[in-house]
Amino acid sequence: MTETITSRPVRTGTPEAPPALGGLGLFTVLLGAALPLVDFFIVNVALPTIGADLSAGEAVLELVVAGYGVAYAVLLVLGGRLGDLLGRRRLFLGGMAAFGLTSLACGLAPDAWSLVAARVGQGASAAAMLPQVLATIQATTTGPRRAKAMSLYGATAGLSMVAGQILGGVLVAADIAGTGWRSVFLVNVPVVLAGLFLAARAVPETRSARPEPVDVPGTFLLAASILTLLVPLTEGRAAGWPLWTWLSLAAFPFAAAAFYAVERRADRAGRTPLVPPSLFAIVSLRRGLLLIVPFSIGFSGFMFVIAVALQQGAGLGPVAAGLALAPLAVVFFLFSLAGPRLVARYGTRVVPTGAVLQGVGLALMTLAAWRSWPDLGLVELLPGAAVAGAGQALQLPVVLRLVLSEVPAERAGVGSGVMVTTQQSSLALGVATLGTLFLSLTPGMGMRDALVTTLLVQLAGVALTGLLSLRLPRTIA
Repeated sequence: MTETITSRPVRTGTPEAPPALGGLGLFTVLLGAALPLVDFFIVNVALPTIGADLSAGEAVLELVVAGYGVAYAVLLVLGGRLGDLLGRRRLFLGGMAAFGLTSLACGLAPDAWSLVAARVGQGASAAAMLPQVLATIQATTTGPRRAKAMSLYGATAGLSMVAGQILGGVLVAADIAGTGWRSVFLVNVPVVLAGLFLAARAVPETRSARPEPVDVPGTFLLAASILTLLVPLTEGRAAGWPLWTWLSLAAFPFAAAAFYAVERRADRAGRTPLVPPSLFAIVSLRRGLLLIVPFSIGFSGFMFVIAVALQQGAGLGPVAAGLALAPLAVVFFLFSLAGPRLVARYGTRVVPTGAVLQGVGLALMTLAAWRSWPDLGLVELLPGAAVAGAGQALQLPVVLRLVLSEVPAERAGVGSGVMVTTQQSSLALGVATLGTLFLSLTPGMGMRDALVTTLLVQLAGVALTGLLSLRLPRTIA
């Protein structure tokens, strides 16, 4: 496929020249990509401390996680569209500034409900910032530079999800200046200030050459579809599965069907809907998105469940619980660096290989939990975590690169918004489903057997990911 750049740069002395994303600019947008993913996972090991300090019940604590994830997922595609329309650098700067302010609000929250409200605002800010990262990379790079940038994005995404949990444990235990759990949010403020300084100087402005107005009906129907699915699944168990949860789940297929019908009608009429159905005619995008769903569900579910099990069952502190996953993070990072060379030589065949490795690693961790409980920590989990980290590194960066490889540059914001929405919705769904399964089984089975059962369910998901990876295109355009 021949790649062209159709996004237009800021008007300068040479308006015909395409915008260029240099090394510092790439670092800056990757920093913006890391922040939202770190903050999705950073609270996992801080939840017990938050609950004790703010006298928050289990249902409210789940909203601290879900409020962020749902707001983030609901608004991501809209964020991508607004970047295409108004300018991606402008949206990136605005979203990052709002993320810093809402992080400050989280860190200063006087009670649990104030924290939930601030987390919703934080998720909305992340939705304005993150789609601009991928869209900027798509619009300002071509050929090998784009391949390298996308590989680095995938490595950043995976590493951020693990590092967030480790960082959360370290910050809570460090209790910097008596801030306790609040430091997991306040740490964002200086990072955001540095990011804004760098972005203003190093990130070029781009926008779609043919921007479309915001698809208002599509936006509302997509929000309704995501909310009717994720909110009841997240809050249902803690709330005792009241009637509204079942009514909401029953409404989900109707909201999703209405969304698809509205988007298809707009697409056929020649307009650009929020999520153009014609975009899914791209085989690499369609099959890559299908694989992202079970991968992300399993990843986020595992991270949530292991954090709860290690702290509440194995009796580890937040630092030990976070560091137990350090081998996964280190190996993920190292194998991510080798990913581009492996893809150049073997194509997407590295993805099913990664699924096999992840499955072996997960099986080793399941065996360790069954044999060593409750003496489960870094040493016991190390072999399985290391192998799983290698497997995940051979999947996630490659698939993220594949999904956007054939999306036209003028639809970069739409394509990146669709991909990140799929990933984020699946991350939230993983916490809601595997987390609910684990917490529901624990009272009757005990924490060890509940953990083993949940890990076996995730292992089935890894098997599904491996099967889906066999249908990926063999090469990346």
